[in-house]
Amino acid sequence: MQWDAIFAATAVVLGVGAGLLLAAVTLPGVWLMLLVAVGVKLWQPEMLSWWTIGVGLGLALLGEVIEAVASAVGARKFGASAWGAGGSIVGAIVGAVLGTFVPVPVVGTLVGAVVGAGLGALAAERLIKKRSIQEAGKAAAGAAIGRVVATAIKVAIAAAVGLMLVVGVLLAGV
Repeated sequence: MQWDAIFAATAVVLGVGAGLLLAAVTLPGVWLMLLVAVGVKLWQPEMLSWWTIGVGLGLALLGEVIEAVASAVGARKFGASAWGAGGSIVGAIVGAVLGTFVPVPVVGTLVGAVVGAGLGALAAERLIKKRSIQEAGKAAAGAAIGRVVATAIKVAIAAAVGLMLVVGVLLAGV
């Protein structure tokens, strides 16, 4: 067993750990994992296959699509208009960014994204579509639920990609 192979495997494991933490706070953790994996592949070609990295890339892209539309889908399922769905997407982004400045980083970002999705849908439904507070509130709840589901799915995808990368390294014989 060579030290450079052990170092490369350790880099993948640490990259996966950091990526999971980032994904949990709605940051691009899967992309960090893949960046580390590509770096290791270029440095130690026998450590991972391009197929493994490609599957991880496909899962990462799927996660991005799910994350982008989950609040909107949740809002629509609870009766929001297209404006409310769009407001939920904008609200989730703004809420996550603003929540990052809360002293408790993980909680602030997550709560900010969920609350932002709900407030974005609520504002669009009330101000643009002129819906009642009950209708707008229902749409806002759907947007917030959609955001929670999106985060859970994104963390699950990050875990799957991370597991795949770690198993790939272990199968390389390190």
